[in-house]
Amino acid sequence: MKNLAFAAAAALTTTGAILTAPAIFAQETPSAPGAVDASRITGGTYALDPSHTLVDWQVDHFGFNDYIGLFGNISGTMTMQPDNINDAKFDIMIPIADVTVASAQLKDHLLRPGKDGGQPDFFGPEPGMAQFTSTNVRQNGDTTAIVSGMLDMNGKAGPVTMLVEFTGAGTNPFNKKETVGFQARATIDRTDWGIMYGQGLVGNDVDLTITAAFEKQ
Repeated sequence: MKNLAFAAAAALTTTGAILTAPAIFAQETPSAPGAVDASRITGGTYALDPSHTLVDWQVDHFGFNDYIGLFGNISGTMTMQPDNINDAKFDIMIPIADVTVASAQLKDHLLRPGKDGGQPDFFGPEPGMAQFTSTNVRQNGDTTAIVSGMLDMNGKAGPVTMLVEFTGAGTNPFNKKETVGFQARATIDRTDWGIMYGQGLVGNDVDLTITAAFEKQ
């Protein structure tokens, strides 16, 4: 009889726990600290969060499919005033040697020196930094702007224009810094920066998608 009573109590307790669990989880579910709300942005100087900023690049591979790679460990600054977006300025530094690709052989090729001291197929063993410096910012929507600037890469400089979308602002709950996020898209012709390898087999156009988080300094 005691065993039966114990089993019934255990079953009731378990059932109660199951019934109340959703309510407990619902109460503990946090809300995202960022939101697409321009009123959350304050003016000043921001620095990129290198742990959460990436440049995704895609290039046509033999006409079969797109190959995808990433650049990370990106640094840089943004200065802006939310009441005058057109005066914003960006200065971004991308370490080429930190490129991430799925194939170790391809990474070796990207950073391989040229044969007999000649021009490398891609970047070479000491590629340094790619630097983008904005020259013009023009707001063209409630949450979008067209940003133009110069990209210095592989020993050459050329113009790049990208569409930038504001994706969220708020306070980072861990480091308590005001944070603003953006996503940007652009297409560049790699031959403008001296990357001539595999023309006709590998596409000249490289599609860039940038996801960036800037923290208030």
